[in-house]
Amino acid sequence: MGLFKDYVSQTRKPEGKLGKMMLNGMNSGHAKMADWGLSHLKTIAPERIVDLGCGGGRNIGELLKKYPNAKGTAIDYSELSVEKAKEYNSELIGAGRLEIMQGNVSELELPDNTYDLVTAFETIYFWPGLEKCFTEAARILKDGGYFMIVNESNGTDAASLKFEKIIDGMKCYTIEQITDALKAAGFSKFKTDHHNKKPWITVLAKK
Repeated sequence: MGLFKDYVSQTRKPEGKLGKMMLNGMNSGHAKMADWGLSHLKTIAPERIVDLGCGGGRNIGELLKKYPNAKGTAIDYSELSVEKAKEYNSELIGAGRLEIMQGNVSELELPDNTYDLVTAFETIYFWPGLEKCFTEAARILKDGGYFMIVNESNGTDAASLKFEKIIDGMKCYTIEQITDALKAAGFSKFKTDHHNKKPWITVLAKK
């Protein structure tokens, strides 16, 4: 149990050898869920995108494929994740379309009213206070911009609640808890979806 706990705890902030192992599986392991989330972006055409808690960097890469005229920024709390994401997206970085940096979602070093789309894939479980972090997302978004959250857990599924007990600092949220925090952070309009076979959820909030 000790080694297993140490390994799964790397989802919060990958570090060292176990963190590298976790990141190696993160991009492929969450790909189907992330692509399901991305399928909800049907009517917007963002020019500037931020992915918060970027992990191994796959999702910001897919976003920039989806929007070839956009530029992106990716942020993660883990130095190791930043290194992996840079390696994964070296071509986009070289082309001047992507910047990846280490940062804290509760205190983003990004300008106000600048971005059209902010995303968070499989990451808000570890954020230090939803309302505070969602307020930061609202701050950096332009008026009319969108914040998309995609989670593997609907906040009630047994598997995720099991991991919540194992991983220090992890908290699973329901759609209702997420939208309540978004309202408190200043978002006004929401679209939500729950996968018809899995506990996956997507919340799309408009500023």
